Amino acid sequence: MKKLLTGLVALGLILAGCSSTDDTSSSADLSEVKIGIIQYMQHDALDASYEGFVDTLVEAGVSEDNIDYQVAGGDQSNCTTISDKLVNDGNDLIYAIATPAAQAAQAATTDIPIVGSAITDYVDAGLAESNDAPGGNVTGASDLTPVAAQFDLMMELLPDTQSVAILYCGSETNSIFQGDIAVETAEELGLDYKVYTVSDTNDIDAVVNQIVTDGHDVVYIPTDNLLATYMSSVEAITSQYQIPCIVGEEGMVSNGGLATYGVNYYSLGVIAGEQALAILNGEATAAETPIEYLASEDCAMTINLTVAEKCGITISQEDYPDATFVE
Repeated sequence: MKKLLTGLVALGLILAGCSSTDDTSSSADLSEVKIGIIQYMQHDALDASYEGFVDTLVEAGVSEDNIDYQVAGGDQSNCTTISDKLVNDGNDLIYAIATPAAQAAQAATTDIPIVGSAITDYVDAGLAESNDAPGGNVTGASDLTPVAAQFDLMMELLPDTQSVAILYCGSETNSIFQGDIAVETAEELGLDYKVYTVSDTNDIDAVVNQIVTDGHDVVYIPTDNLLATYMSSVEAITSQYQIPCIVGEEGMVSNGGLATYGVNYYSLGVIAGEQALAILNGEATAAETPIEYLASEDCAMTINLTVAEKCGITISQEDYPDATFVE
């Protein structure tokens, strides 16, 4: 009996020790955690996703000195190099901004949790088993744009539209996904349409000039990283021929699009930051954290009055009291 009691006491101490260890590991000291960030390229939308994420983490106690921010410059090989570095540096979590960045990070590690943003569909991109239960080490926030609402805005601002050019980068998974939705929407509205794709910056001028030659009434561009970066190059051609562009997000409007009803990328970064904090604090795992989407109130209308004037379009600000107007 004495031996049995001694054994039970020892077992109790072991279990107590295990419980104490689990409690400690489940709640991180946020001032000590290391965060690696990989951003595919720089443009207004992706930059806003970065800012929303970092602001959320720093406010919660993460030291900005422990955040390693790397930009790949739109180069997939750079994404691979940066991802390997972030893994080798022993970061506790990786934040991946845009699909190519997340795909590279996922290829580099199956152990370190990855939170993404500015990614349209995680399943389609091969990052998750399902949007409700990702299943691996990747979760995040989706920037799935309200394509149907954007087409409705197009028809409201440009009621005589009959023919639409749908333009995006054919090598971006997220753009292809949105492009397919745009095709379905155009068909539902009974519009004539043609899909145009670019593969890199060298294609943009030639493809946009072809759109002009083909005589479309309007160009629709989803949240495409390449074209968001070079939106001013698109506008330099289209505005000459008074062909407006309806685009995927507000940064693209500021740089030459006519209008959007789109997602707020800062809010997207905030959502991703909240997911990251839950994972770092041991309250959740990437595998069990559903992909989150922006609420409708986080989508906003933005209209570029300068582009409207160039294209001969009259838009009254009084008619759109909730819109943001840029010039």
